[in-house]
Amino acid sequence: VQLVESGGGLVQPGGSLRLSCAASGFTFSIYDMRWYRQAPGKERELVATINSAGGLTMYTDSVKGRFTLSRDNARNTVYLQMNSLKPEDTAVYYCNAHRYSDYWGQGTQVTVHS
Repeated sequence: VQLVESGGGLVQPGGSLRLSCAASGFTFSIYDMRWYRQAPGKERELVATINSAGGLTMYTDSVKGRFTLSRDNARNTVYLQMNSLKPEDTAVYYCNAHRYSDYWGQGTQVTVHS
């Protein structure tokens, strides 16, 4: 089982990034997919969730209207489009697959700084 995140980096406030998470080794299409983030000195928090079919998404209040989560079950990939980024979005972002088990990626750093 592998979840490989990509797309993180350094961006100025107001900028955008698109995170990707490529999955392999399990039946991606039946798993809900989630993005978590963890900032230095803080607990890991759930940012966004998408159900297995991709028809239902949920977001934490602080990212609503700015982040969009989507998935491509044909490509076994989930995407997190992040717009209007703020310094408080700085964190390591983790991809998670959830159903019978929980699988985690290694994380990708997002830094929002002028």
